Amino acid sequence: MADEKIRVLIVDDIAETRENIRKLLQFDADVEVVGAARTGSEGIQLALETEPDVVLMDINMPDMDGIAATEQIRSRQPFTQIVILSVQSDSNYMRRAMLAGARDFLTKPPDIDELTNAIQRAGAMAAEEKAKRSSAPPSGSAQRPGTGGFTGPSFGKIISIYGPKGGVGTTTITANLGVALHSEETPVAVVDGKLQYGDLSFFFNEQGKNNITILAPRSDELDNEIVEEVMVVHANSGVHILAAPQRPEQAEGVAGGDFSRVLEFLRKKYAYILVDTSSFLNDISLSIFDTMDLIVLITTQDIPSIKNVRLFLDLANALGISRNKVSLVMNRFDKRRSITPEKVSENFKQNFAAVVPLEERLVVPAMDRGVPFMLQNDANPVTRSISELAKKVEEQIRKLAEAEAEAV
Repeated sequence: MADEKIRVLIVDDIAETRENIRKLLQFDADVEVVGAARTGSEGIQLALETEPDVVLMDINMPDMDGIAATEQIRSRQPFTQIVILSVQSDSNYMRRAMLAGARDFLTKPPDIDELTNAIQRAGAMAAEEKAKRSSAPPSGSAQRPGTGGFTGPSFGKIISIYGPKGGVGTTTITANLGVALHSEETPVAVVDGKLQYGDLSFFFNEQGKNNITILAPRSDELDNEIVEEVMVVHANSGVHILAAPQRPEQAEGVAGGDFSRVLEFLRKKYAYILVDTSSFLNDISLSIFDTMDLIVLITTQDIPSIKNVRLFLDLANALGISRNKVSLVMNRFDKRRSITPEKVSENFKQNFAAVVPLEERLVVPAMDRGVPFMLQNDANPVTRSISELAKKVEEQIRKLAEAEAEAV
């Protein structure tokens, strides 16, 4: 949205709050306040009339709460992004807001930098949604990159490796699944989506200055030469690696829109793009979910992990993730524990694509040496489980492509 202002609608039942936010935003040259509403129903009406890019929505209002208003605006006007404002930083409020389709959640009163950053992120997402709709091919026309099977350099599949609880082994799965899927016919790139403290490149014993911060500012003008200079090639496996920034503060320079455009470009070069995704629902992880074709959703046997996956599955529909795009994996399965994959899958109402056994004698030394265990021991149960997961992922992607082709 370089040449256009971000159109913002303010919805809050307190006149002083509306005016304070308007005053804060009047000094931002990139923002235009197109209206202010006193109630949720009035906010819905104004949103339909003014077509804002971003709505700043109070959560507590007398006639209709902000979550209900968010749901209605998003269903009628999907490109409009909602930033929820609440005096309570309650995780339950946050979860309900995300389920309704909100893009961000801020505690009142918001800091000016926090508010403008949220508006910029949401505005960029609104611009992307508008661009997608204006450029979408009519029914029956040729498939866009990423919607069909891999038939050449333009049809790669983006796979998010995600665990809503940290520490469940997403990086280990990303590295080794990448090795399992890679071949001359199906080249693989692994991408570190944990921008602040990502260490995916260390799992391949590869370190270098080149990383996502070089590509992100050029996301609108990428070419093969630039990308090839930045991608690190793992000699032993052939997998290509896009590393996270070297320092945590550099992550702030990578916006969600830039990250998703980099992923879309990688579709042209690789059959599979595996993204090691942060457990936090932030701008980057949401951009990955918006772009991906499949999510490998990881849990372990511990109750907090299972609980978080259950919450994410409830949230998935609001994020546009249907169950047929979810591949469930139980990692570090210990048969000595009473919680079994069968019990968990019954709770989730979905079977596991793979159960990866606990095998610290292989996995931990492989991680310490920076050598994916898929390159070391074909006979180990852990290795076999990842090979089986690779087959299930290929099969699931093929079925998704066939279903989409039938629907056209």
